[in-house]
Amino acid sequence: MFAVIYRWRLHEGKEQQFAAGWHRVTRAMHKHCGSYGSRLHQADDGTWVAYARWPDAATREGCPDVDPEGEAMMSDAIAEHLPTIRCHVVDDLLAEPGD
Repeated sequence: MFAVIYRWRLHEGKEQQFAAGWHRVTRAMHKHCGSYGSRLHQADDGTWVAYARWPDAATREGCPDVDPEGEAMMSDAIAEHLPTIRCHVVDDLLAEPGD
């Protein structure tokens, strides 16, 4: 399994726009590209962080822009892209409540 950690600083007042765009793009990637989904977080330092899982790096790299409007919503809200972190999952104990 493969995971990617994305990090951003957003323009003040555009947080909801970003979250709505992220939601659209994530749903489209899951539906059209085989993504395992993602989680979006707002960190204590004000940055925004998303963790996304994929079957492998090639599947992620082969995913086109599946929701250009959602991508535009996100892009307009981003003040700074922080470095992306690519990870190979070694062990996975993340579970939803009740699992």
